[in-house]
Amino acid sequence: MTADKSVSGIRCMWMRGGTSKAAVFLADDLPTSTVERDEMLLSIMGSPDPRQIDGIGGATSLTSKVAVVSKSTAPGIDVDYLFLQVAVNENVVSDRQNCGNILAAIGPFAVERGLVQATGPEAAVRIRMVNSNTIATARFPLRDGMLRNDGEVHIAGVPGKAAGVRLYFEDTEGSATGALFPTGRVIDTIDGIDVTCVDNGMPVVLVAATDLGLSGQETPQELSDNERVTARVDALRQKAGHLMGLGATSNSSVPKTVAVSPPVHGGAVATRSFIPTRPHEAIGVFAAVSVITALLTPGAVAHELLSRHPAGTTSFDVEHPTGFLRVDAVMEPAQGAVGGLRVTRSGVVRTARKLMDGTVYPRHRLH
Repeated sequence: MTADKSVSGIRCMWMRGGTSKAAVFLADDLPTSTVERDEMLLSIMGSPDPRQIDGIGGATSLTSKVAVVSKSTAPGIDVDYLFLQVAVNENVVSDRQNCGNILAAIGPFAVERGLVQATGPEAAVRIRMVNSNTIATARFPLRDGMLRNDGEVHIAGVPGKAAGVRLYFEDTEGSATGALFPTGRVIDTIDGIDVTCVDNGMPVVLVAATDLGLSGQETPQELSDNERVTARVDALRQKAGHLMGLGATSNSSVPKTVAVSPPVHGGAVATRSFIPTRPHEAIGVFAAVSVITALLTPGAVAHELLSRHPAGTTSFDVEHPTGFLRVDAVMEPAQGAVGGLRVTRSGVVRTARKLMDGTVYPRHRLH
């Protein structure tokens, strides 16, 4: 189709997935041209503008997201999911990363739009994450053939309780870089700081909070106000991006940077995450999975935090500024692998909810 077909508006479902919100579209309802599609999405979100006042974006990276969904032609896969991060202050739409939070909304959307036929008390939707060409299965409860609007699962960063969406990931190692440890090492030294560059669903630069001059318990606002720290984070991640094979990343939201420190609330590790330099109110799903993967690997930054857990522990609570995110991860010995291990299983539990279903009007279609 051409963009002109959507002159009267475009169908859009506004959904919360985990601690993020996204405009979710059927691929057939958007222009086939990437340039026209991105122009349209920037207009829909109201970018570039720090308030996104002329669009539906919420003026943060967590609420300026888009998911594009289509029925998959791949054997054994139900739907394809393309995640797009729409920059708030720039004319940039990035497809260089996954979003595990919004992933939680994709199965329910697919059922609601009729891409997947589901009956009984639970749906199981196999999803291909187009950004990384990896697979996830989403399992969630149904009522009358749709995602339940109620539930008993609470996740940090979201008020109240909702229906749980269990996400199981397959083959997420090297999602964007081609390798679990894309530099070929478990430890790299950048500007005199030891870091671990890891990619198990999300390219992440792992650094000890103390090496940034932090305690690891700072609030997002305190971190945001600390220009010395945000500048150092940006320098680290850009240099790490080259080492990870990502090329120039000055205008990209990846790699993410996560500062880790000992837990103080009973979890496995405390984290402060930056996207790409703006402090996150929580931590992204794949960032948390990548962090735990690294911490389970001998020699990685802060490995000692998880080495204290009993052998065979597979579930870990990741502390972040607004609570916990529980990550399930299992690794096994692998001869010849960097770090000597490979990932055999990873997953999380999130919640999702449909917030609005209707028509959205791009600005440039109204003039």
